[in-house]
Amino acid sequence: MANPTAPEAPAQPTFGFGSYRAEDEGPWEEWNPTADSVPAKGKHRVAKQRTGGGGFARSSTVLGVGVIAAVSAGGMASANTGNAPVSINVADIPGVGSLVSNDSDQAPEPAPISNIVAEAGQESSDAAEALRSRIIAQAESQQTQADQQAKVAAQRAEAQAAAQAAKAAQANVEEAKEQADEAAKEKAEQARLAELAKQYTLPTSSYTITSTFGQAGALWSSGYHTGLDFAAPTGTLIKAVHSGTITEAGYAGSYGYRTILTLDDGTEVWYAHQSSISVSVGQKVGTGDIIGRVGATGNVTGAHLHLEIHPNGSASGIDPAAWLRGNGLNP
Repeated sequence: MANPTAPEAPAQPTFGFGSYRAEDEGPWEEWNPTADSVPAKGKHRVAKQRTGGGGFARSSTVLGVGVIAAVSAGGMASANTGNAPVSINVADIPGVGSLVSNDSDQAPEPAPISNIVAEAGQESSDAAEALRSRIIAQAESQQTQADQQAKVAAQRAEAQAAAQAAKAAQANVEEAKEQADEAAKEKAEQARLAELAKQYTLPTSSYTITSTFGQAGALWSSGYHTGLDFAAPTGTLIKAVHSGTITEAGYAGSYGYRTILTLDDGTEVWYAHQSSISVSVGQKVGTGDIIGRVGATGNVTGAHLHLEIHPNGSASGIDPAAWLRGNGLNP
């Protein structure tokens, strides 16, 4: 069974241009609704357009684009300059403020956004230059302080080195002076000893030292040797070591034949174990005069001269070798 044919659609009312109309309708007329012809209620109510100052309704699209551009420009300025965001009034945007203004008088154009950005950039540049100048000044100040400290340290080190050098030089001078003094003293002593050597002489010649002062042994009754032994052949001449007076001359037990010469300062010089005596008590003798001869009398083991030195006639003697050296002689 076939589907029934759909009825034709009724003619639709048309409004405006290009509308469809039936052929059997009367002549076509354009309908321009007005406030009076529009019904109070209905589907075809037309809103009354607002006008004024160029028309906000017609320019809504332009306004939106201008605001977005202005806000974007302000954001870019804030991002580029690093300063606080620039407050932008829509009324101040060229070409946009007139779209929303109802005033008939045109306000003076505000400064362009580029000028605002330039001024912010200039302020940022000035701040950066000021900061750079402060950093450079601080660095130069620190460098100056470091240079000054290094200079002071160098001067201090130089002063210390100079003081040490002066101290070392003074020490060298003092040491040289001491050495010179010692040399002068030694020279004077040598001169004195040389002069004394003219006044003193060794007690004999062609001898050998066999026993020294203080030497221990059972051969001596005191347990140690009290003099200096000059071993020499019997008959070797014995001389006065210095000028003086003979205070003893004769046999003296273990000393054998002994002669005592008392010098002008009171020192006694004992000559023992002589084979013969050539002077007498009270006789004045001079340096180098013959007073006897080497022998082996008394407590001896061989021919030798036993010499003792007794300062100021004391009972105990001193080392004859040291005494002889003190008078310029080297036994």
